[in-house]
Amino acid sequence: MTRIVDLRSDTVTLPSPAMREAMHNAELGDDVFGEDPTVNRLEEMAAERLGKEAALLVTSGTQGNLVGVLAHTNRGDEVICGDECHILLYEVAGCAALGSLQLRPVPTSNGRLDLTAVRAAIRGQNVHFPRTGLIAVENTHNRHGGAALAVSEMAALVDVAHSFDIPLHVDGARIFNAAIAHGVPARDLVAGADSVTFCLSKGLSCPVGSMLCGSHEYIARARKYRKMVGGGMRQAGIIAAAGIVALREMVDRLAEDHANAKLLAEGFGGVPGIEIDLASIVTNIVMFRVRPDVMNPEDFRARLDDRGVRVGSPLPDGRIRAVTHYGIVADDIRHAVQAAASVMPVAAR
Repeated sequence: MTRIVDLRSDTVTLPSPAMREAMHNAELGDDVFGEDPTVNRLEEMAAERLGKEAALLVTSGTQGNLVGVLAHTNRGDEVICGDECHILLYEVAGCAALGSLQLRPVPTSNGRLDLTAVRAAIRGQNVHFPRTGLIAVENTHNRHGGAALAVSEMAALVDVAHSFDIPLHVDGARIFNAAIAHGVPARDLVAGADSVTFCLSKGLSCPVGSMLCGSHEYIARARKYRKMVGGGMRQAGIIAAAGIVALREMVDRLAEDHANAKLLAEGFGGVPGIEIDLASIVTNIVMFRVRPDVMNPEDFRARLDDRGVRVGSPLPDGRIRAVTHYGIVADDIRHAVQAAASVMPVAAR
């Protein structure tokens, strides 16, 4: 049987034994009525960990961002975001389709929004312009190789947003990876932000779910939008039970994923024909390129897959993503590096 090392995403994680046990034994109720004690407990824990008043369990990061943005804005508003952010590229234009919102992208470098460009993009009072209703930032940044914004960088963005009385939303799908990378509590990274989402089903290894955190008033609005888009769940404590285990047991272990990502980057960097910036590897995402004069990137991905090593499909610019996560150990990384070396043409070795 072919050994499988799946590095396509940290969404492929499977729940831990402790999660499975907690799900089996979860105390349940009807969450739409606010009566599921396990969901209520998870929402309290999430709010406390992120330093916010309240939290809401949602089905996915995409749903969390959608209802999170809707709860801040009005139809016809404009949302400033990064030009390679997840909300813009990978969420099916939900803000436009369901919120009648216009996304206004600004340049992003190494996961950082250009603050000068953000200021310039904020609309003035003019009958021809939409209202700037929200600024959104992603931390860590998926397309930028897991780049992790520091506390000072997040605070600077808060200052810009609030100086114009505009709320700031943080797409924090992997905010705990950023916290581990910088050695700070996650709440410090989002201290001034008006809302933040984080995923339970990526590095935290739950089977499903994300959290949206903010003020009591804000989460009440978001809860209604969640119901509107079909996200009201009944005995959702089965899901929430895994989330409770995740917040208790799975955050600190993200450091293992970061160490494995560095090991993978160093290994791939030693394979002739692969190009990688080792200094850019700060969390659990490894972005690399296969030199097109050596091998077509899609052929490289397919040949790796034949050997049981799965990585992401090449992006339009030729970059390939590999993501370390729970269930991947150092020996898997060594196996992946050996497989990468074996598929390269002899002339490149």
